[in-house]
Amino acid sequence: MSNVKIPVGISARHVHVTREHLDILYGEGYQLTVKKDLSQPGQFAAEETVDIVTEKGSFKGVRILGPERKKTQIEIALTDALKLKISPPVRDSGDISNSPGITLVGPKGSVTVEEGVIAAGRHIHMTPADAGKLGLKDKDIVKVAVPGERALIFDQVLIRVNENFYLEMHVDTDEGNAAKIKTGDLVEIIK
Repeated sequence: MSNVKIPVGISARHVHVTREHLDILYGEGYQLTVKKDLSQPGQFAAEETVDIVTEKGSFKGVRILGPERKKTQIEIALTDALKLKISPPVRDSGDISNSPGITLVGPKGSVTVEEGVIAAGRHIHMTPADAGKLGLKDKDIVKVAVPGERALIFDQVLIRVNENFYLEMHVDTDEGNAAKIKTGDLVEIIK
């Protein structure tokens, strides 16, 4: 389909929070501190972390990503789900309906969300210009070839098109480990 090489971003477990939940977790009016800008414009890894807790397991120090969101969302890999003893659906970011809940613990308080835990589906961010060059449109599904020692084909990769996006494929840590790829490695759309 293309000879365009697409950089990969490996996404570790993380949390997106609402203003209301940030107030509870870190205190009224607290502002997230930028630790590192992410590849997608306006997105950043915050200095702040929370613990994520279920009745059967937990992870300490899970990074909050900013900016604040309209809904709190927790993104984990399916291996993480085994430790937490929950079964999150594989979903596009933002689609949290009927997903498991979890408790977030911060330095000032805790919040239990009734739903919000997902394993993010693999996807490629691109601009309309990128999409036009590749003959693709928003919400198309493609296959992606990963070269190398553990070469494989990722199927069911969602195309996400927005003028503010930067060209990059996002997979979680499980998928990155399976293909032995890291952030910055290059892949190619094949179908």
